[in-house]
Amino acid sequence: MPNRSVLISGAGVTGLSLAYWLRRRGFRPTLVERSPGPRGGGQAIDVRGAALRVVARMGLLEPIRAAKTDPRGMSFVDSRGEELSRSTEATLTGGLIDNDDVEIMRDDLAALLSDAGGPGAEYLFGDVITSLTQRRNDVEVTFRHGPARRFDLVLGADGLHSGVRRLAFGPEAEFVRFLGSYFTIFTVDNFLGLDRWQMYHAWENGLIGVYSARHNTEARAMLRFASQELDFDHHDVKQQQDILAEHFAGAGWETPRLLERMRAAPDFFFDSTSQVCLDRWSDGRVALVGDAAYCASPRAGQGTSMALVGAYVLAGELAKDTGDHQAAFARYQDAMRGYVGRNQQLARDAAAGREVGPADRADAAVAITLEDYPG
Repeated sequence: MPNRSVLISGAGVTGLSLAYWLRRRGFRPTLVERSPGPRGGGQAIDVRGAALRVVARMGLLEPIRAAKTDPRGMSFVDSRGEELSRSTEATLTGGLIDNDDVEIMRDDLAALLSDAGGPGAEYLFGDVITSLTQRRNDVEVTFRHGPARRFDLVLGADGLHSGVRRLAFGPEAEFVRFLGSYFTIFTVDNFLGLDRWQMYHAWENGLIGVYSARHNTEARAMLRFASQELDFDHHDVKQQQDILAEHFAGAGWETPRLLERMRAAPDFFFDSTSQVCLDRWSDGRVALVGDAAYCASPRAGQGTSMALVGAYVLAGELAKDTGDHQAAFARYQDAMRGYVGRNQQLARDAAAGREVGPADRADAAVAITLEDYPG
């Protein structure tokens, strides 16, 4: 049967979700991932709105709820650590506490998705795609380390700085819109003794935060700052850490300790708040999903949910037309476009300083009607 072998670039939440749905519908997915193994670390992420229906159809809603972070609240402190305000109704990472959304650590969600996928998917860890050559009936793919192979379809689930998008659509600068800030997230020990709690310190044009994770056995540090667009190497960790150390030099509270721990963090992550804006998400036998196609930026708080929904819709449409991938790609984009647009606009509003309330986020989270795909 045509279009059954599928290469997925990226084995994060998006790629794992896509592999699950494709395998369930009779495809043979192969995932190629730059990291040498499953990626650990990551921040607290939210599954909300339409994505809750997707994970329910995967049989994962209850396991995800069982692994939720369950925060009690947050506080803001001054440079000496004196509390300025507190809330037990909302947090910065998850929004309102008393709602149906589920906040979970990124690596916990990835592990659940990987386990749900079961046997059947092939993994190529420690490798990346270096070229794509589309042919009449397949795509020839070369890799940095492994031998060249051919696949019926190639799907880019490789994030904001997608290599598949660059190879198939063009340079990143043509599609990525910077929203005016940078952020980092990394694991630290829970040296503040936080109990399901978040603490933040606002400093000049930056924000420093720490929140407990994994039943208070560790914590995540988060720093964010406004800036003009910077020129840096996305793979040069030391350069990124130097940028943060320079920007936050002189900041009070626990910032010096966090900057020191940052240097040894095994899961350090740094990036811009940016959006991906494409007129089309497919080209021939290549398509994009998740942040690679329509990143809304962390300002929306919807990246994970949009990825889960997008993977579900894309796999469902491909299963309808195993011999006509272009028709399937077109329906996938038509189904997702309004939902994506609402969430990207919400992020742009937040970045511009316009008020974005809980009702706005709730409406954007359900701005799609999900088809009940067979299989």
